[in-house]
Amino acid sequence: MKKILLPGSALTLFFLALPALAFSPVGEDIAYNVNGEDFLGYFITGGENAKGSVLIIHDWDGLDDYERQRADMLASEGYDVFAVDLYGEGNRPQAMEEKRAATNRLYQDRERMRALTLGGLAQAREQGAAEQTVIMGYCFGGAVALEIARSGEADSIAAYTSFHGGLTTPDGQSYSSETAPIFIAHGGADSSVSLDDVATLAEELETSGVTYEIGIYSGAPHAFSVFGSDAYHERADQRSWDTFNVWLEEML
Repeated sequence: MKKILLPGSALTLFFLALPALAFSPVGEDIAYNVNGEDFLGYFITGGENAKGSVLIIHDWDGLDDYERQRADMLASEGYDVFAVDLYGEGNRPQAMEEKRAATNRLYQDRERMRALTLGGLAQAREQGAAEQTVIMGYCFGGAVALEIARSGEADSIAAYTSFHGGLTTPDGQSYSSETAPIFIAHGGADSSVSLDDVATLAEELETSGVTYEIGIYSGAPHAFSVFGSDAYHERADQRSWDTFNVWLEEML
């Protein structure tokens, strides 16, 4: 019988309490190469009979323990998980200007953004990750997940997910009716990505015939799921995470 993560479950409460404790990754960092450049991802298996795979795309800080912890949480539910690195090994920007520059480089070079994401997906499968995959991301990573969704360039993708990510569709791009289902988790008090952006995306997906689900969490600001941050919103994090786990059960 499949296991569904229920609201208030002991497992959820345990992992959501981890930020107050020392976090020790269970998986391993994976050095890999894309088009002659070195990257450092993170892989953890869900076990011999993994239900499927999740590809995590980091926020504008780059891959760090936040994505590693989310990967470990998903692996405990039976999924193979690979967290990609889109910045390059050793490039983990700290200052806001550095983070903005790192994301802008990829926003302005969408071909590179897609190539590095697909390179991470290929590496996940080289590590033995299950073929059927959900691509998800946080903030900047959510925008990247939707970029891949619109491109249709990834194969064996069961669904896409964005947590408090950018939702705007660039000029010249659109969603195909063949796009895999999309789940959007958005904070109702997000001052970076507006509710108008959410409505516009919903209209685009509806017009294109894409299956989608949007969760809007009242009072939750941008980056509401980031443990230990000023933006962290416990109710929105728990509810969106529970919904995402049910979504995974349905898609994989």
